Amino acid sequence: MVKHRNSSRSIISSSSYSARFFSIKAISLYLIFVFAFTIWVLVFSSRNIQTDDQIQQQHRDLIDSEEFTTPPKKKLNEDTQLWTPPFSFGLHPCVKPTPKYKEFTESDHYITVRSNGGLNQMRTGIADIVAVAHIMNATLVIPELDKRSFWQDSSVFSDIFDEEHFVKSLQRDVKIIKKLPKEVESLPRARKHFTSWAGVGYYEEMTNLWKEYKVIHVAKSDSRLANNDLPIDIQRLRCRALYSGLRFSPAIESLGQKLVDRLKSRAGRYIALHLRYEKDMLAFTGCTYGLTDAESEELRVMRESTSHWKIKSINSTEQRVEGLCPLTPKEVGIFLKGLGYTQSTVIYVAAGEIYGGDDRLLELKSHFPNLVFKEMLATNDELKGFTGHATKTAALDYIISVESDVFVPSHSGNMARAVEGHRRFLGHRRTITPDRKGLVKLFNKVERGQLKEGTKLSNLVKQMHQTRQGAPRRRKGPTQGIKGRARFRTEEAFYENPYPECICSSKEHNKP
Repeated sequence: MVKHRNSSRSIISSSSYSARFFSIKAISLYLIFVFAFTIWVLVFSSRNIQTDDQIQQQHRDLIDSEEFTTPPKKKLNEDTQLWTPPFSFGLHPCVKPTPKYKEFTESDHYITVRSNGGLNQMRTGIADIVAVAHIMNATLVIPELDKRSFWQDSSVFSDIFDEEHFVKSLQRDVKIIKKLPKEVESLPRARKHFTSWAGVGYYEEMTNLWKEYKVIHVAKSDSRLANNDLPIDIQRLRCRALYSGLRFSPAIESLGQKLVDRLKSRAGRYIALHLRYEKDMLAFTGCTYGLTDAESEELRVMRESTSHWKIKSINSTEQRVEGLCPLTPKEVGIFLKGLGYTQSTVIYVAAGEIYGGDDRLLELKSHFPNLVFKEMLATNDELKGFTGHATKTAALDYIISVESDVFVPSHSGNMARAVEGHRRFLGHRRTITPDRKGLVKLFNKVERGQLKEGTKLSNLVKQMHQTRQGAPRRRKGPTQGIKGRARFRTEEAFYENPYPECICSSKEHNKP
């Protein structure tokens, strides 16, 4: 009996050991499978978030091939593809400082600044200077706006921005005052042109100026900080300054929202088209395609006489072939029709005075007759305080563009980049960035009679822009092969795409 019991225990023990062995083995295999699957999902998601530049070149190569006849596969219905935001992978804004962030301390050093350029060049420049003041532990005096640019706008800071909100919303980051204290007004100032695309180390060196001066005057504000390789808290401060601190004045915000509401109530949904076909842009870029000889000469004279535009002699044909020219109104019409937007689509035109006037818009109107301008949405009385103030009217365009269902810029200027970045920050709202270099190849074929407007052209346009719809992706670095400071010009601007520093997944940052 005793032997039998021992034998039974031995069998039971052996069985239990085998069960445990196989159980452990099964668990191990299961964990390996889960780990491998997780890695596969992460790689797949990453590939979807990243935009592959080689895909764009393949799309352009299709234009030179006569073999492309099959339309792109439709995973979603046409209406969804045209209007809804791209899948955002659960990303959301995050501008909260990290636990390592150091709030400002009281300082008797001051920075004054003259912002330069148009509205959005000034906005991004001011956001940079806020961060610079934080790095240098200086008190920032409310910036002076540019009154000498092409627009000749006499507006002051409080005419465009909510000054009180600007000061209060950034009070933990930098002290901001309206003017210098009387006791330092008459003191000598260090006048500096801070270098473009500078890092934190540069501005830490600049603090040596405090040994001799209490006030530093900054002559230009734009692009004073690098796009990349800055501490995350500095990048998030730039986002807090731009997207929260620099709120427009109550008068601008109120009218801007009214115009958005009117557009939505009349049209339901709309495209905001930043039609950068204005005299200054055409003169600056040297783009004269489709213009008369007299118009081309007028633009040349303007470029020659504008002292701060460094490049005077420009080959217009080369500019256009390289995709460096804004799309013409006619080209915009062909492009939007090719994407699949119908003739009934309502398009808000965010622009100043179109060069060539209404006549130049006729071919765009032939495709899309429902063009809307701010003057059609607002009453004369409502626009009374905006007349003659290009910065104010640009602010209205900015609000309407950010809030649009779809945003399409005809050129990659300051406003286009700022609006795209803001829309990415707010949830990757659909923003279609034309591949101008690829489109010019198409337009030239149409002009030569080698391609007709219709299904094939539409398929090519759609294929070319599959990855240019505003979906999440990391900011692009410099072009390969370019060295030295020239590489900074080839980088994607921080404010054009503030991912990943100011846009996070839920795992990275639970609260915005």
